[in-house]
Amino acid sequence: MSFLPATANDLPNSLNLAAPQRKRPALTALSAGTMPGLLLVAMITSVAYSARGFSGLTLFSPMILAVVAGMIYSNVLGVPGHAKAGIAFSQKRLLRFAIVLLGFQITLGQVAGIGLGGVGIVAAALAATFLFTIMLGRLIGVDRKLAQLIAAGTSICGASAIVATNIVTDARDEDVTYAVAAITLFGTVAMLGFPLLVPVFGLDQHAFGLWAGASIHEVAQVIGAGFQNGTLSGETATVAKLTRVAMLAPMVIALGLIARRGNTHATDAKAPMPWFVAAFAAVVALNSLVAIPAQIHSAIALAAQIMLTMGLAAMGLQADISELRSRGLRPLMLACSAFIFIATFSLTLVKLV
Repeated sequence: MSFLPATANDLPNSLNLAAPQRKRPALTALSAGTMPGLLLVAMITSVAYSARGFSGLTLFSPMILAVVAGMIYSNVLGVPGHAKAGIAFSQKRLLRFAIVLLGFQITLGQVAGIGLGGVGIVAAALAATFLFTIMLGRLIGVDRKLAQLIAAGTSICGASAIVATNIVTDARDEDVTYAVAAITLFGTVAMLGFPLLVPVFGLDQHAFGLWAGASIHEVAQVIGAGFQNGTLSGETATVAKLTRVAMLAPMVIALGLIARRGNTHATDAKAPMPWFVAAFAAVVALNSLVAIPAQIHSAIALAAQIMLTMGLAAMGLQADISELRSRGLRPLMLACSAFIFIATFSLTLVKLV
């Protein structure tokens, strides 16, 4: 419709409205700027979902496969400059909205279903693991922001927690990718190994489900491990894990407060409660009070997963493998130590309760 500007210019000055002329090019520029990157991210996301059909890859969530696919694409083919705006849009806005939608998977009734003892175990394991990881990271010389990402991914809910935490910590994209990769590695070890330990520790279905939900990193990994030991075990593990996810909001608020205290320029300090955290808490409350049809729930869950996958694909597209190698073994040691700590600490609490 190239004739429109000429037609508009031919109008008398009294009828030539300046405001619409300014807005229309801006919107066009925004669409043109983000679309190439969005299409590239969507392509990587499609590849991630398709790859799950291959034998051996069904153990991994699309989010993890998207990170890997994005890294391969960017480091082998390179990312064109005109795609960067859309990639940034996917990494920031889509991810934040997806985290809000995660609130539709949680109700306060589900949290109450595992009892006060179960909630206490989940909360204690989360807090102790986060503090342990931060302190150990400082002791062995891991970058503070990277240590926070590993701590959040291990103690709360894997890749989703890493993404949410990074909105406050503002770490480098390579740190986010490294944390996601490390959490995926040890979460997969837990998913495959924990069910084999049931007879060793003498756990019934409820106890094992509580242990799995309180200690394994990703939601998909928790479900995979929990249902290997029976239906009751799987259901308990899922509720315990969702309880951990619900604690994402207060954890991010706490990190925001810490970041604000550490910022000497008060006017530049981040808000202690990002908008997406408040929206997440509001959605959890809404989901607890209003009966939402199962079909809508399923559609929202799928939309959240797709947007999370697109966000992580965008992170993979911006990750430099040479930067990851430069981190050395210390961050990997930190992630491994955090994994062992949360597994041991939560198992001890489960046995005691």
